[in-house]
Amino acid sequence: MNKILNPAKADWPEILKRPTQTLADIEQTVNQIFDEIRTKGNSAVAKYTELFDGIKMERLRVSEAEVRNADKEISEELKSAIQLAKANIEKFHSAQKTGRVSVETTFGVSCWQEKKPIQKVGLYIPGGTAPLFSSILMLAIPAKLAGCEEIVLCTPPDKNGNLNPAILYTAELCGVTQIFKIGGIQAIGAMTFGTEDVPQVYKIFGPGNQFVTVAKQLATKYQVAIDMPAGPSELLVFADDSANAAYVASDLLSQAEHGKDSQVIMVSTSESFINKVSDEIESQIKDLPRKSIAEKAIENSRLILVGSKEEALELINEYGPEHFIISSKNEDYFVQGIINAGSVFIGNYTPESAGDYASGTNHTLPTNGYAKQYSGVNLDSFMKTLTFQKISEEGIKKIGPSIELMAEAEGLQAHKNAVSLRLKDIN
Repeated sequence: MNKILNPAKADWPEILKRPTQTLADIEQTVNQIFDEIRTKGNSAVAKYTELFDGIKMERLRVSEAEVRNADKEISEELKSAIQLAKANIEKFHSAQKTGRVSVETTFGVSCWQEKKPIQKVGLYIPGGTAPLFSSILMLAIPAKLAGCEEIVLCTPPDKNGNLNPAILYTAELCGVTQIFKIGGIQAIGAMTFGTEDVPQVYKIFGPGNQFVTVAKQLATKYQVAIDMPAGPSELLVFADDSANAAYVASDLLSQAEHGKDSQVIMVSTSESFINKVSDEIESQIKDLPRKSIAEKAIENSRLILVGSKEEALELINEYGPEHFIISSKNEDYFVQGIINAGSVFIGNYTPESAGDYASGTNHTLPTNGYAKQYSGVNLDSFMKTLTFQKISEEGIKKIGPSIELMAEAEGLQAHKNAVSLRLKDIN
């Protein structure tokens, strides 16, 4: 990893730059594929599945038989692990439920809000170099808890046209209603426009590579909402001499192995600790099955020395990491001071991979600096908040004159008349 010692603040933007292409670099490709899917439906999806995934698909939708067979193909131990994770994720997301909020703002004027589920949601689950069945837990569980009627899942097939059995098992376990063997841009396009087989959805969720991220952003042009621009994974660790260098290195590598365009950063106030972590990375990376992927990600990554915890916190908030690990004797300072982060992991025994799988929090999080304005996926992500109001005769008499004055001041006579007619009848 690149070591950067005491960088000037003016150099932070360059140092913290993500290794991603801009939307403009990818937008033309996405628009071309979207246009074809909108007009040609399944045939366009099949065309790009063959082009990008190297498999000619006769059938896009997963059959019930495939789902049943998947149950037999994974071990009981893995099933138990998935069920444990499911229980914890359900417990944490169930706790996020809130009831009706009601208030009488003026005598006779009642206002309240209620949450309603989004009826049709689409889940994108990456499956290329790693079949991320854990993301199904993170998305389908809150969708089901929220009460979504249709939960559509798209994930890319392998070279034989199959899906990993753990993906099928988890989807069935979590209540997914339809599963399709579609990946990448074409999956987002299919859920955006709908095809002969794939339902059109109202909101699309899920992580993906840069192409998927841009496709999701462009889907919003067609009245489809998205969870967030969740792109390549990233992790920032703050660690000082109280941390365990082997643990920190393992955390950095756990994110680096996600993909070549992932980024990991460690910030520290100790140069000697930075050197220890660097040595540990070199040692641990040798034994990783995904070594070549991790090595490419490490090229885009940083070990940064700063002069104080105050400077460290300022730099971290400027970066806005997807995942933020605190391994410091001053952990309370960072816990209280962090503003921009997707999810925070505290202490030597809280690896980021716990949040990826089984602690209960959601791992679908804002990347690329979007933690400054987006939250990670949660129960409310699958719901809409509706407001209601009911006004009695006494209520409209109390607020009506103010409405009339304000409407007249804005030059909106019909608005005023809507109140004046009612007040005239009451009086």
